[in-house]
Amino acid sequence: MTDQTVQIDSRARRNVFVLVLAQAILGAQMPMIFTIGGLAGQSLAPNPCFATIPISLIVLGSMLAATPVSAMMQKYGRRTGFALGAAAGALGGAIGAYGLFTASFPIFMLGSLVTGVYMSAQGFYRFAAADTASDAFRPKAISYVMAGGLAAAIIGPQLVKFTADAYVIPFLGTYAAVIAINLVGALLFLFLDIPKPPVPAEDAPVGRSRMELLKTPRIAVAVIVAAVSYALMNLVMTSTPLAVVGCGYQTNDAANVVTAHVLAMFAPSFFTGHLIARFGVERIMGLGLLILASAGAVGLSGVDLNQFFVTLVLLGLGWNFGFIGATSMLAGAHEPHERGRMQGLNDLIVFGGVTFASLASGGLMNCSGGSPVQGWTMVNLAMAPFLVLAGGALIWLWLRPKDDATA
Repeated sequence: MTDQTVQIDSRARRNVFVLVLAQAILGAQMPMIFTIGGLAGQSLAPNPCFATIPISLIVLGSMLAATPVSAMMQKYGRRTGFALGAAAGALGGAIGAYGLFTASFPIFMLGSLVTGVYMSAQGFYRFAAADTASDAFRPKAISYVMAGGLAAAIIGPQLVKFTADAYVIPFLGTYAAVIAINLVGALLFLFLDIPKPPVPAEDAPVGRSRMELLKTPRIAVAVIVAAVSYALMNLVMTSTPLAVVGCGYQTNDAANVVTAHVLAMFAPSFFTGHLIARFGVERIMGLGLLILASAGAVGLSGVDLNQFFVTLVLLGLGWNFGFIGATSMLAGAHEPHERGRMQGLNDLIVFGGVTFASLASGGLMNCSGGSPVQGWTMVNLAMAPFLVLAGGALIWLWLRPKDDATA
């Protein structure tokens, strides 16, 4: 390792530390909202089939914000984009709290849509970790930042337990806690040291168009695997609290299952980067897809509380390998001047898939059968065709000649 590499990674490690804290503190709001969002929506919605629409709108907001947030970061820097995300998280929490207070489903949905801007900004933490890292440290930097979600997995659902019934109106205290988390967490970005991208010179390379980028084999496969991993994780996770409570268990049981799931999502991140460096990114992505398939198989086997736990733990582990692997592949497949264009496009596609999955989740869970058990079965069966798509794309990349596959 050269002295220059050591100097580069010294700055990168500082940024990783800040981003890990942001992932832990600000990121706690996402498991909080995903734990109670469907239950709160079910209490407000005129039809139980619409219960998960608020969660779907968070993801839709994230999808719609991905391109403009990425462009803002490209022009004004990561710090500005992340501060905007925290402000949107606080505003979304405030609107959601007001929707609960007035028992207004439309206002509650509006708060969810605004919260999506935070979710979009949070998605760029992983790319920001790679901005100042050397090629060797990049997968580890991404992995460490994702590992910050481990603390979020503990903090978020536990806050739900303390706040869900803090007021007469259920879940109002949880949304008040979301506002506080964003206001405090935003201060972390004052310590972020990522230079603003330089203003391109007139003769600077323009880079490939979005279509040219998507035609690059490694980029195409990275986007497909990221989208499928995230969408299937969201599909099952969104319906899990409804399934757990619908099968006769308590809200605290649902919170515990989500805690186990989010722990499984982020705990492996301490070594995922090392596994990628040792075994190759394609193998780790393939392993992630296999584990996601195993989660679906366990989910189909029954609705005992232990089976919910195992399903959601496997779901989190499969997401970790698939999504971090895809992110690492993508980060090394485009040039720095293509960063804003490609990363925004990637998250637009990924969260477009997640939006579709979260919209489908409530319908499959509540309206595709006569009981919660039948709905849960349909949710898990829906994973199969998308796993075939992602697995086929990855095999196609493996079978291409090496010099062609890296083009």
